[in-house]
Amino acid sequence: MFIHLVEFVNQMDESDASREAGRARRPRRRPPEEPRRDPDETRARLLRAAKAEFAEKGLAGARVAAIAERAGVNKQLISYHFGGKDGLYRTLVERWLEREEAFTAERAPLEDLVLHYLDVNVEDPELVRLFVRQMLDGRPAGAAPESTDDLDDLRRRQEGGELAPELDPGFVLLLLQGIVTAGVSAPDDVRRLLGVEPHGHEYRERMAQQLRILLRRLRD
Repeated sequence: MFIHLVEFVNQMDESDASREAGRARRPRRRPPEEPRRDPDETRARLLRAAKAEFAEKGLAGARVAAIAERAGVNKQLISYHFGGKDGLYRTLVERWLEREEAFTAERAPLEDLVLHYLDVNVEDPELVRLFVRQMLDGRPAGAAPESTDDLDDLRRRQEGGELAPELDPGFVLLLLQGIVTAGVSAPDDVRRLLGVEPHGHEYRERMAQQLRILLRRLRD
């Protein structure tokens, strides 16, 4: 029900495996400002800054110096804590995947699952924009096809009666994915068609109400 980047992360792991191995053999030099700063706070600041930078410019366009400036830290700390820009990106994606797995493992009803994704889009638009930008920029050369776990899950739900049998699960998945990401991918249309600001409380409530109605229609 969301944009998955598992294969993209795996591709990054393969492409820089030798580089990471080389780093592992060399002792890391502690940047001069590290003893004066809480490492957990530094990592958190860098991840917040990286998410904003990646959402705005994509992985290719983001610059280490810009991320460090947003975070208010020395750019050497990016290599120290994450091994570079790719490591920052990978950490953001892996944290999302852990978060996603936590709530998809609960086997919630389809309505609750879709509304949960809507909440993610409302509460963390930069994360969603990061993933949308990656899909628009395209996967790196040689990357594996995207996972079908979400489509397989929807097929199982259809067999269980949560989706009318005549509907194509792939089409429904595209439909729902487009709706829940509309606040990020089409904010001007949200304002024009709904008369509300995307990501606000009113937007969330109106979208949730309409999604509940739509999902019941798709079921019945």
